[in-house]
Amino acid sequence: MFALVSPEKTQLPPGSVVRLPATWEEYQRLCEQRGDGSIPRLKYRNGEVLLMSPLPVHGRDANLLADIVKTLLDHDGKEYDAFTPVTMSLPQESGIEPDYCFYIDNWEVVSGKKTH
Repeated sequence: MFALVSPEKTQLPPGSVVRLPATWEEYQRLCEQRGDGSIPRLKYRNGEVLLMSPLPVHGRDANLLADIVKTLLDHDGKEYDAFTPVTMSLPQESGIEPDYCFYIDNWEVVSGKKTH
């Protein structure tokens, strides 16, 4: 088992990706230990945890893409709700933290909720 000791000790250089063998339960503990922080980004898949520290260009590109999606949705008159950051998971299989998450067809289900 491993733990995130403190935010100062979990800083990864920008662009870093660290792969660690882990169970689903260990991934969940890491997410809890990190709390509301967004770095390092955590991903779980196929028995491993990935710790990632995105480059600044990643954030700019993600923001641009989100703006394009919002513009298209607004143009089409679609109702939606958008979140960032959010942790999404399929228990025992996968956990990921997308830069932006859009609820389009089911936006009313999540609108106004504190947890999803």
